[in-house]
Amino acid sequence: MGSVTGNFQSETLLHPAASAFLTEAFERGWADPDKRHAESQQAAILLNEAKEGIAGHLGIRRDQVEILSDPAIGYHLGISGLLREGSRLFYPANSRSEVFAIAEGISAQKLEVDSSGAAQSPVGELKDVLAWQAANAETGTIANPPDAFAGRIFVDATASGALLSLPDRWSTALWNSRAWQGPAGVGIFAIADRAIWRNPLPHFDQRVSSSDFSVPLTIASAIALDAFVADFNERRSEIRELNQEIRHFLHHEIGDVDIAGGIDTTLPQQLSFSFLYIDAEILVNELDRRGFAVDSGSACNSANMEPSHVLAAMGLLTHGNIRMTLHNGVKREDVIEFLKTLKVLIAEMRA
Repeated sequence: MGSVTGNFQSETLLHPAASAFLTEAFERGWADPDKRHAESQQAAILLNEAKEGIAGHLGIRRDQVEILSDPAIGYHLGISGLLREGSRLFYPANSRSEVFAIAEGISAQKLEVDSSGAAQSPVGELKDVLAWQAANAETGTIANPPDAFAGRIFVDATASGALLSLPDRWSTALWNSRAWQGPAGVGIFAIADRAIWRNPLPHFDQRVSSSDFSVPLTIASAIALDAFVADFNERRSEIRELNQEIRHFLHHEIGDVDIAGGIDTTLPQQLSFSFLYIDAEILVNELDRRGFAVDSGSACNSANMEPSHVLAAMGLLTHGNIRMTLHNGVKREDVIEFLKTLKVLIAEMRA
């Protein structure tokens, strides 16, 4: 296996700004912020500052922020906490598996999506719930705003992070720290109005989750978010241009390719494309041997050997898929070298 020339996977190293502060964060934020002694009060101050910074970047109030040690539980908290007797759950066909799991056994309607990943927003009733995905984690496609929906709205912002704003009438929302190069094990859960939300988990007090979260990791997440947004704003145009250049190369230099969404309907740092007559597992492994790390949503790379339900719902090729993330630190020369290598490999595999 060669050294990594370009990391285009969704996972990336912890942001350097957060990494540099993490040791100090554990030294200063180790204490329980709910206790009264000096170390705990210092931890409480650091935690409040972190929540304030996170809230500012995400466009919500500090008092709406809850920290989760397991981001995945946020789907249950955000959706089930809004459901009432007689509620229907509406969810797009390209939703995450956590949403599909919640939909089982309750009154739910799956919304078909088009080739751009957009689903028509249902009208619903006041007691109904819409699981709305700001952007899809697999393809980067951005959803249409749910303006027509009359009920309560859970927002899955785990892929979009701070790059997209919440809809005006959001009820609950979920983010994952990994979306902004923050540490794993930090989820941001928000409740717009606690009067319409009921905790679906067993609980004995007003806490949203009984699982303890790490104060130092939360501080590191806030630092990473602040630095990530600054970096992305500085390179936004460059990343978008790279995205457009990749799309042009795939269509005109390789061909027989499905690209999910358009340049104006996807997150600028994400691409998902599928090649006709190509085995994704072989392609990913060959790219890895040449120093390029990418993801794949094809069946051959899936733990349950099922085709990507996201690609299938959009009517795109479910084989030969590559998912590519343009991180803030990506270099143009690495992208060019990747595309040259990709073209050679595709030609060899199709011969």
